[in-house]
Amino acid sequence: MTLRRPVRREKTAQTELTRGWSTGLGAAGVSVTVAGVLVNGLAYLVPVLAARRLDPADLSALAAALGLVAIVGVPGLGLQLAVAVHRARHGASDTRRLTAVTAAVCAGTLVAATPLLVTALDLPVEMPALLAVTTAAIVFSSRSLGELQGGQRFVRLAVGMAVLAAGRYGGVIAGLLLGAGPTGALAVGALTAALTPAVLARLAREPRRSSTAPRLTVAQVVAGCGATVAMLVVSYADLLLARQLLSPSDSGAYSVGTVLSKGALWAPQVAAVLALPRLARGDRRSRTVALAVTGGCGVVLVLASTLAGGLAFRLAGGPDYDHLGRYAPLFAAVGALYAVAFVLLNDRLAAGARWAAAPLWMGVAGLVAVTAALRPHTVPGLLLAAVGTAIVTTALMAVTARRPAPGPAAETRPSPPRASPSAVGGRSSPPDRADDPRPPGPAAPPG
Repeated sequence: MTLRRPVRREKTAQTELTRGWSTGLGAAGVSVTVAGVLVNGLAYLVPVLAARRLDPADLSALAAALGLVAIVGVPGLGLQLAVAVHRARHGASDTRRLTAVTAAVCAGTLVAATPLLVTALDLPVEMPALLAVTTAAIVFSSRSLGELQGGQRFVRLAVGMAVLAAGRYGGVIAGLLLGAGPTGALAVGALTAALTPAVLARLAREPRRSSTAPRLTVAQVVAGCGATVAMLVVSYADLLLARQLLSPSDSGAYSVGTVLSKGALWAPQVAAVLALPRLARGDRRSRTVALAVTGGCGVVLVLASTLAGGLAFRLAGGPDYDHLGRYAPLFAAVGALYAVAFVLLNDRLAAGARWAAAPLWMGVAGLVAVTAALRPHTVPGLLLAAVGTAIVTTALMAVTARRPAPGPAAETRPSPPRASPSAVGGRSSPPDRADDPRPPGPAAPPG
């Protein structure tokens, strides 16, 4: 009798913890999902509004400018990923200097390339400087988002995502509505974007405590940037190849199909966002849950595309593309497979693995080699090559994910979490640091 009671109390405590953790992550998941919808909605509204407010030449200039921000701002995404992993694994540390260097490199690249951009893309001479301000603001904001994600303060992370989207796109939208033209709209956008780092820094601020956590290194940021670039390249490679291999009409049809791929790719990403801090602590259960949610979402989307492929193409591109409905499940499958691959990539990065993105680059190289050899000139021909590449790439990621990584997260596996207060403000309760042999970081305040 005396031996059973502690076990029963331990099970009850575990049940209460799991219930609180699930409730907290449920609220966090909803918050991050809503924020993601807002971010994508504002990003989509800019070109839609610009197409109605600008002539073709100005529209092309604005589209090129926004594309440059997306490309040069990739290190900001890598910085957020690296900061989140470092924060979850080691606790709070000073990342301001490395953030400033990253922002300076990104903004300086645009300023230095002004003569080339003005000549090659026919942009106004003042536009690269405006883009540099926006890009620097995005990089500085990414540090705060990484701190919030790594500290599992997901509700605040969702608020931060919304604030950054409002600053990044809201000013451009306001400029377009005021009829300021592409340069004027980007100037208003640069002004609103420049205000966001201070807001996000206040949102992510924590009480100052002495910390023995190691500093975030350049190598960690470079690894995060490399992974981000690999994700973008592998998910857009078939679209770029369609531009080269297919006729203009087929290339346009393929681009409509990739809308379904991107929907299946980004729809379940909230699972990866929530799982990343726990993956950095070596929590295998979080990886299993993230893979199950991501895979289940992909299966649902592929089945929905099978049943309503014509409707999906009609919504994505209009009634002229109804006849391509039979290809909708394949487009959705490409995105669903890469969504799983990206969860596995995050797991490898969180574990400190070297060359974590190598399977993605191998997939890109394989797709280019296959299309160069076969030269497919039809939508189904290129689509089959893309599906095959997605299958092989995801399989390679799954194989590498089974190998132990050299990072701290792979050296020890934290024991199951003990009973502790349930999640507050969208932040899940971390495992008890007393059972974790890695150097502990200072605990973050609630929500």
